[in-house]
Amino acid sequence: MTLLDVEDVTVTFGGLRALDAVGLDVAAGSVTGLIGPNGAGKTTLFNVICGFQATSGGCVRLAGRDLAGVRPHQRTRLGVARTFQRLEVFGSLSVRENVLVAAEVRRRWDKTGDPPDQVADELIDRIGLRKVAKRRVDSMPTGMARLVELARALASKPTLLLLDEPSSGLDERESDELATLLPELAADGLAVLLVEHDVELVMKVCSRIHVLDFGRILAVGSPREIQANKTVQAAYLGGGVDLDEVASNGKARPKSGSSRR
Repeated sequence: MTLLDVEDVTVTFGGLRALDAVGLDVAAGSVTGLIGPNGAGKTTLFNVICGFQATSGGCVRLAGRDLAGVRPHQRTRLGVARTFQRLEVFGSLSVRENVLVAAEVRRRWDKTGDPPDQVADELIDRIGLRKVAKRRVDSMPTGMARLVELARALASKPTLLLLDEPSSGLDERESDELATLLPELAADGLAVLLVEHDVELVMKVCSRIHVLDFGRILAVGSPREIQANKTVQAAYLGGGVDLDEVASNGKARPKSGSSRR
């Protein structure tokens, strides 16, 4: 079942069209990828879905409801949660306190859920943060702090989870654990939209991938279809990662040439 439906969304900044009639859908119970070169408009689209960015056309629907005029905090209550490309955590708080804050905010408007302490402890264990639960987040490596941000997002009990480069800063073991966790979250009925430059991770966890380039959807398909798409190879991979390498041996090899900023 489609949970998120983005239809013909357009965003302009002065004379620049950052998003041009973008369409995208995310099903409940699945991990959907959104990839593309730097500057393609991926984070702008996330901001539209969350209500941080106004549009000049198109619409966003969540479970069939048009989100026009729905403010960001109201979208959270409807089930939208996200992480950010630039890490957003409470650095002076511990890991557990970061997660507990979100669980307590949720409890203020939803009295039917589990106690915040229980929610925080369950998520800390699920994300693998128990050993560092008492540490201040600003003393932790960036990769581990991103896992804290993920746990905090989950504490709001979302139905739609937007992840903006969650593997940035993770080591190989942590990336593998994330690749295991994301499908497990989707299996619980969560709809996950993943923006990620780690192509190997995207190919592992996503059932469907949208490719965004210069503000337009260039291609949509399964990992295998995206790997084989010559237009994607030319536009996206010219400055990033060779998907043929990912398809053949599971490793992402940088191609020659600089990435588009």
